[in-house]
Amino acid sequence: MKNSPIPWPRILQEARSRFNIKHFRPGQKEVLASVFAGHNTLALMPTGAGKSLTYQLPALFLPKPVLVVSPLISLMQDQQDKAEQAHVHVEKLNSANTAKQAAAATKEIDDHVAQLIYVTPERLQDPAFIAELKDAGGISLLVVDEAHTIPQWGHDFRPAFLSIGNARKALGDPPVLALTATATEQVALEILQSLHAEDATRIHTGIERENLFFSVHPTVSNEAKLARITDMLTREQGTGIIYTASVRAADELYQHLTDQGISTAHYHGKMKTRDRELIQQEFMHGTHKVMIATKAFGLGIDKPDIRFVYHYEFPDSLETYYQEAGRAGRDGQPAHAVLLYRLEDRKIQNFFLAGRYPKPHDLEAVYQAIAQGSHEAEETPEQIAAEAEVGKRRTQVILHLLLEAGLIQKEGTTYTLTTAEPPTPEALEELLNTYIERAASDKARLEEMMHYAETPNCRVQIIRAYFGEPEGNPCLRCDNCAHTHEIPHHHALEILGYHKQSREAAEPEKEPSQDVTHVQTPYGEIQTTAPETLLQPTQASPFQKGDEVHHATFGTGKILKIEGETITVDFIKAGTKRLKSDFLTAA
Repeated sequence: MKNSPIPWPRILQEARSRFNIKHFRPGQKEVLASVFAGHNTLALMPTGAGKSLTYQLPALFLPKPVLVVSPLISLMQDQQDKAEQAHVHVEKLNSANTAKQAAAATKEIDDHVAQLIYVTPERLQDPAFIAELKDAGGISLLVVDEAHTIPQWGHDFRPAFLSIGNARKALGDPPVLALTATATEQVALEILQSLHAEDATRIHTGIERENLFFSVHPTVSNEAKLARITDMLTREQGTGIIYTASVRAADELYQHLTDQGISTAHYHGKMKTRDRELIQQEFMHGTHKVMIATKAFGLGIDKPDIRFVYHYEFPDSLETYYQEAGRAGRDGQPAHAVLLYRLEDRKIQNFFLAGRYPKPHDLEAVYQAIAQGSHEAEETPEQIAAEAEVGKRRTQVILHLLLEAGLIQKEGTTYTLTTAEPPTPEALEELLNTYIERAASDKARLEEMMHYAETPNCRVQIIRAYFGEPEGNPCLRCDNCAHTHEIPHHHALEILGYHKQSREAAEPEKEPSQDVTHVQTPYGEIQTTAPETLLQPTQASPFQKGDEVHHATFGTGKILKIEGETITVDFIKAGTKRLKSDFLTAA
């Protein structure tokens, strides 16, 4: 269809009959036109703007299958269900498939029956799968859904995202469609560079969600935060999501709200797959009022009637915050996004930042573990991580880095050196320059999130400027505008404690007075009960001196000393050892 006229009457007819769509939403027709013309395309469309139609509809017309790279198995299932309701023939391949299911899906691909094929990025790293696709005739279009995960997750815990471009090349460079709701100019460049699609047509319909009301609620202690969130939830009429930054916080908040009699579920990556799927389905069907979740939940979930999204803890960036907040109000009805902000909450993101990227000594340790390993036995990333005493996720990132640099090679699950000449420490450090720059960028993004939390100005203007859009007029749908302007009525005003719309009476209900200090930040004064302001990145440890801990190899021992991520332990049988905290658990 690349050199043929686009059959718009037939396309619109299929959209009506299969997807019940009478008119295209803003941006959809432009994306479809680019796809049917065979162009590489980057589409930035708000949450709920109908991004999935821009590849599901072409799958009915293109001569070969459309291959969709999806970041989460739960998201993949949701997308498959929607496509099959429209009578699109869909196959999916992921780690949840049984051998029988995988064989059946492969047969449908070989027999040219499948129109849409959903895979994870890890599947694209399998040379056998690439060969199967090529033997079946290849694909017409490569789609990367939630494309912002390429730079956000690829450099952190899922390096397979960074290899999608290589898989595209192996498949003969088919046209690519990258879809996301939010991306700064830098993120957009990283997406296209990773996919080898710098020439892509860019279609940006804007980020504005005019039905969302934004507010920030400063709190001076965890007790005050719990009281505030409980009070707001008792006034909420619909369903919503509360995001936490850690599994521990999700579990604790779930217990607290359940004890308060609020219908609550919780979801995080450490739960069993079957349990997560069940909880997600219950939430989709309205069984629970509140879903408490880490960022593992909600990506691409199509529940249009979510009325509120709360962030109980500080997110790592405005991209993350706006992406997650945008899951509210996809039906176009009024909804609201709340950040409960305590200055100390920034500590958890500083902790994550401190340990996110590999250091030179980590890189050297992994390289030496491969060099000294036995090549007669297969060495998995887990074994290499244990030998190098580097965390599993960080080891995965380092292995990807060494593969890309040509210093190691992979055959099956075995990693070996490509040269007997070891790289110099300077050469290894040079490899990490990208991560050094990324760490600085992450810190700047965290500062921008702090700016959003503490600004006295219009919050939506802050968001617009961050994503490179004109600042425009005040939004008249955030708490700060409620303080300074007469604003249109929004249901969030009562729920969040704003009883009048004037500056004099628009303040939220006051919390009980506590022993607080007033801290000056770059963006204004903040109240806190913390002894420190945490304006600089800090490293935290899950353990304390004197704790009893357990190691898989050395057994049980007591912590003698903690130095950042390195812990000195006196083991009962193995004596004194210095280890990374990743390899220890509480005894």
